Amino acid sequence: PAVPPDRGRLMACPICGKVPVAAYRPFCCRRCADVDLARWLGGGYRVPTDEVPDDSAADSAPTKIN
Repeated sequence: PAVPPDRGRLMACPICGKVPVAAYRPFCCRRCADVDLARWLGGGYRVPTDEVPDDSAADSAPTKIN
């Protein structure tokens, strides 16, 4: 089967722009992969919206009593 033209090209690491390494693809190293994960966990990749958060979900969560 023929390979699509864009399929064979390597994209640069989205964090630093270096050539990606197969073990961390699409990143070049573990550090860049961890930087990306930290951005996800910290909310750095959230999509802005005009919607108001639904507080009822937080109210229904069980409360831990010490």
